[in-house]
Amino acid sequence: SSHHWLLAWIGLELNTLSILPVMMKPHHPRATEATTKYFIIQTLAAALILFASTINAWQTGQWTITMSPSPMVNTILLAALLLKMGIAPAHLWYPDIIQGTTMMTAMVVSTWQKLAPLALLYLTINHMQTNTLILMGILSVFIGGLAGLNQTQTRKILAMSSIAHMGWLLIALAMNPNLATLTMLIYLLMTTT
Repeated sequence: SSHHWLLAWIGLELNTLSILPVMMKPHHPRATEATTKYFIIQTLAAALILFASTINAWQTGQWTITMSPSPMVNTILLAALLLKMGIAPAHLWYPDIIQGTTMMTAMVVSTWQKLAPLALLYLTINHMQTNTLILMGILSVFIGGLAGLNQTQTRKILAMSSIAHMGWLLIALAMNPNLATLTMLIYLLMTTT
């Protein structure tokens, strides 16, 4: 991970661009639709991150990620990261993306694609509002869990499970970052095996 806003933003964009050809590989209209939706959502989140980092650099005179005293910057950044990872309340796009991809691609989007934004959240966790993180985590757990009960399609169940697990991860991150690392490793192992 990088401690410079622009390098982190470039890394997030490369992460997004690297999965797009994999999502498009089946050459099916659903895959094309899922890829387009994914690209638009990820681009919007990346634009919000770039906006927050520019405001932060303007206010502090530095492009350092760990130097972020402004509540407005932290709020914009948190909204962008929640959108990027598909955490409630910014989760509505996520089940459609997972439904339109192959099972292996859905697994990659549900796990590996969330590592880069999660690393950025780890770097900025000291400046985030703990109560907001816990509230968003609880909301994700409930929405993912309850919506998953109503699903019969495997990929949509995977999407709702991912939303719920990201909620648990957000709660763990707010309480104890080391516990969040363990939670993410267990989630990766459960999903990939």
